Amino acid sequence: MSAPTRTMLLTGNQAVAWGARLARPKVVPVYPITPQTPVLEQLTEFAAEGTFDAEIITPESDHSVMSACIPASLVGTRVFTATASQGLLLMHELLHYASGARAPIVMVNVNRTVASPWAFWPDQTDSLSQRDTGWIQYYVESAQEALDTVLQAFRVAEQVLLPTMVNLDAFYVSHAMEPVQIPEQSLVDSYLPAFDPPHRLDTERVESWGNVATQDMYFRHRQALGEAMAQVPGLAAQADFEWAKLTGRSHGVIERYRCDGARTAIVTMGSMCGTARDAVDAMREAGLAIGLVKVRLFRPLPVAGLLEALVGFDDVIVLDRNYSPGYGGVLHQELRSALYGSAVTPRIHGLLAGVGGVNVSPSKIAEFVAQVAQSEVQGDSQWVR
Repeated sequence: MSAPTRTMLLTGNQAVAWGARLARPKVVPVYPITPQTPVLEQLTEFAAEGTFDAEIITPESDHSVMSACIPASLVGTRVFTATASQGLLLMHELLHYASGARAPIVMVNVNRTVASPWAFWPDQTDSLSQRDTGWIQYYVESAQEALDTVLQAFRVAEQVLLPTMVNLDAFYVSHAMEPVQIPEQSLVDSYLPAFDPPHRLDTERVESWGNVATQDMYFRHRQALGEAMAQVPGLAAQADFEWAKLTGRSHGVIERYRCDGARTAIVTMGSMCGTARDAVDAMREAGLAIGLVKVRLFRPLPVAGLLEALVGFDDVIVLDRNYSPGYGGVLHQELRSALYGSAVTPRIHGLLAGVGGVNVSPSKIAEFVAQVAQSEVQGDSQWVR
């Protein structure tokens, strides 16, 4: 049975701040950047009222933010931060350093268009362009899922000692208000134990950090990082399962929605999943066998789960709110790679939908499905709006 909770009307940014407060981090370096700034504002309000016992640091840039996060984590302190778009890009060098140092920082990124031209709309290219930095990546659909995922992210990150990024779409999630259930602090404390890493910077127990490695040492280090990543899908599923036992809320690693008997699957991430649900419901009422496969964990890509989720479909329509120049939709291409050589062989259609924040309505998604039904075209991602 789920524990008592209180319900508040919160934006996605406020829900993120509540998740951070409940996780009890001790160091929180943050640089304000649109549309993430309300996260910092809410955390400072918590601190001012005495309900958030953490050292909030506001350095001069996002590069400096991550420079502060890494050593704070390496002394054995739980660390939280948040950023968006250009701020995340400015961190790029240090994202590699954080994963290499095995610092389990949790960072929320509010997905926003990258320059140039300058814009402020929802687009996932900022975080997807960091997919090779060694960070775990979640993509969430709602404010409630954002709060829950911050807590699950800390649990997983500290088990494998890898930094974790929780991504939510600008404005559609970050600034939209919805009822959010906030768990009791005692419940979160039972779910998320105190951070106690086996290795840390400690003058009483001297170890070597950041030293120059031999070729063999570096090779073994990267192997160890890969082994840690391989554990993440299972640990993420377990973290979600245990959270569901406590709260009654489960988000999964991959979610199948109305897929029983469906011949066509829509696959997407983030807030687009909410729109796709409405589209699927409407098409089901019209007698079309359509389902939704939501990808919540993107890095590491849960290949085994995707193969299982997509068994039996004739067509898979991937909706990408991102664009990799010269490559197309990132999720589309990753999914094609995951299915290549397997026994799961649906036709895969990639659509660049919602890039730059262009609105994609349920009726527009239904149009995409109708277009695919009339065409056998596969391959490169297609621009749609």
